[in-house]
Amino acid sequence: MNYEFQFSAVFESWDELAYGALNTLTLSATAMAIGMVVAVLGALGKTSGPAWLRNFINAYIELIRNTPFLIQLFMIFFGLPSAGIRLTPNTAALLALVVNASAYGIEIIRAGIESIQKGQIEAGKALGLKPLQVFRLIVLKPAVQAVYPSLTSQFILLMLNSSVCSTIAASELTAAAGDIQSRNFRSFEVYFVVTCMYFVLSLIFWGIFDLLERKYLRQPKTR
Repeated sequence: MNYEFQFSAVFESWDELAYGALNTLTLSATAMAIGMVVAVLGALGKTSGPAWLRNFINAYIELIRNTPFLIQLFMIFFGLPSAGIRLTPNTAALLALVVNASAYGIEIIRAGIESIQKGQIEAGKALGLKPLQVFRLIVLKPAVQAVYPSLTSQFILLMLNSSVCSTIAASELTAAAGDIQSRNFRSFEVYFVVTCMYFVLSLIFWGIFDLLERKYLRQPKTR
């Protein structure tokens, strides 16, 4: 075997990889934020909404959780134009990530909501709190605390799944790697570096999630 590793061929295009990594961060963070909002609203609808809404949310969850993300991405990018809806690759990627993440997020947050004791909710009502205040102040925060590890793991998986969006030419890290590899044919070097970059991106998100937990969710220590 006479193959010689030449990582310099990759680092010559470092600006493209950095731009792709920045786009991956932006795309993933935006999808996480929107997906979280949709997940909270969906979990509220599933636990407290009318029957027709609960059935609709259940059907949505089952559809998304039992189909591949790649097919969902293709349906949005290639399928919606048939209905007259044309999206750019980045917009289609964002929509697909939100649709996928929110389906899993609804079930995770729903489990957290159902872990809250009914006595706490009744106490909030007895204090004269409105239903929305009860949900926001008594239910939501403890529910998120209970499922936070599962929720953050799902969001990390979302970031890693964003690499699939390169199949529709979305501007992200894997797409940048593919462009570089097509020019220098250094597949191992390119994808080894990209693997390391995804690992670093995961560590960045874990650090952000840990900071958010310590600042907003972790219970203060009692003496």
